[in-house]
Amino acid sequence: MGFSPEGWGYDMLAATGMTVSVAISGFLAGGILGCLGAAATFSRFAALRFVAASYTTVLRGIPDLLVIYLFYFGSSSVISTVAAMFGAQGFVGAPAFLTGTLAIGVVSGAYQTQVLRGAVLALSKGEIEAGRAYGMPPFLLFRRIILPQAARFAIPGIGNVWQLVLKESALISVIGLVELMRQAQIGAGSTRQPFSFYLTAAALYLTITFVSGRGFRIAEQRAMRGVRKAV
Repeated sequence: MGFSPEGWGYDMLAATGMTVSVAISGFLAGGILGCLGAAATFSRFAALRFVAASYTTVLRGIPDLLVIYLFYFGSSSVISTVAAMFGAQGFVGAPAFLTGTLAIGVVSGAYQTQVLRGAVLALSKGEIEAGRAYGMPPFLLFRRIILPQAARFAIPGIGNVWQLVLKESALISVIGLVELMRQAQIGAGSTRQPFSFYLTAAALYLTITFVSGRGFRIAEQRAMRGVRKAV
């Protein structure tokens, strides 16, 4: 592998940075969709509850790779059509990073919706009713009672979703983004040493997983301070 001018060390590290970037971007996009989806599941409007249920059911039922293809080729078709109006010819590909991030975000959002919904359902009904009896308006009730406790219960599940997002980021290599998996394929093909490159990629993925997993465990421990666990 090495870090000499002929080595692949810097290329693998750059690809690792790309993997982390696309995973974080997709995870945050999924977080926004997850919050909206979870809020919709508790809406008093049946149409919003139906949309949220359909979203989580469909996105969790379709293979992630297919979602990536649909986003990439769908957006590329739109861009190619618009480009043809201005005289361009041929296929115009959509930005791989953007479409990959959106695809991961949409899939991640479906899972985060269910995690956040479960966290809210785990809250004590008595505390919510006490807040209402105290005269708290809905936003204040959400900010002071629901959000802090729901976030506490959601951290373990959100950590699992992050691990899924990190592994899904490898699928984006199919649309040409040079992230860690794609860089390992390039290096393996160029040097005819596939075992070395794939083993290095595995070690880098495990390093990211270990560091991020440790971060989520620390966050969970801090969030659960003062909470008595069931024996």
